[in-house]
Amino acid sequence: MNHGNSNPGVLYCVAGGVAIGIGVGMIVARTLWGRKASADSSESDIWNETYPDGGAQGFTVRKCPSVDLMLEKWEAGSSEPPHSHPGDDMTIVVEGKMSLQFFKGTPLVKDGPRVVLCAGDIGYVKANRVHDAKYHEHCKLVYVHNKTFGFQEATV
Repeated sequence: MNHGNSNPGVLYCVAGGVAIGIGVGMIVARTLWGRKASADSSESDIWNETYPDGGAQGFTVRKCPSVDLMLEKWEAGSSEPPHSHPGDDMTIVVEGKMSLQFFKGTPLVKDGPRVVLCAGDIGYVKANRVHDAKYHEHCKLVYVHNKTFGFQEATV
């Protein structure tokens, strides 16, 4: 992702970055590599596997009950229709390749070129910004949402 351009659909957030970074680091170390990030064994059940009602095929999630921070797994070839979320989100691609297309207007029209994210890339989407997602390879993502998570499918 080219962080030098000023795409209005992409939000570069700084506030909370240290807290998110520490949290993501602990979660990634603990869940992806099986290492315990804390000496407190009472935290061993912090991740609860959930499947949201009406979730898309190929989607699994582990959601932390205290914050809207998720570890997502998507199968290659799966996708999400145009939608928005009530808060800003940050997606960290741990494995795989995915892409986002932003939209505007009614009816929806593409707003800019498709943004491709590969392992190691971070994508930012501003609150209420309509976008879709396509998972070109098997993906593991760390997803951070700064409000209570919500998914609003867009009217095409």
